[in-house]
Amino acid sequence: MFLATSNKLKRLLYLSYIGNVGAEELRRGGREVTTLLADLPAGFKLLVDLGRLEFMDIACAEELGKIMELLDAHGMELVVRMIPDSSKDIGFNLLSLFHYRHKPRTVTCRTMVEAATLLSL
Repeated sequence: MFLATSNKLKRLLYLSYIGNVGAEELRRGGREVTTLLADLPAGFKLLVDLGRLEFMDIACAEELGKIMELLDAHGMELVVRMIPDSSKDIGFNLLSLFHYRHKPRTVTCRTMVEAATLLSL
């Protein structure tokens, strides 16, 4: 499952990957992200939650790249990734090199408390 939601007042986009995630599901999620970005100003922050990810299909790499490019084009300022288990880091750093032209500040946290503190939530 892929969950995307936003908090306009906090200028925050939240993306959560839950269970087993496939490319088609992520493709639909990309459309949701597009809709959510309409309400967020440039300079928004992104919180990526991989705490409940079990498996992501390798075919998701292309869709992840498209979402990254969309976020970058909309003026994302900060990326906070919550990855409690380093074996579930599915290559976001590598993908970032190719899909973030504006090179947003990126931080990886092991807990949601650490991520929330960093984001002043």
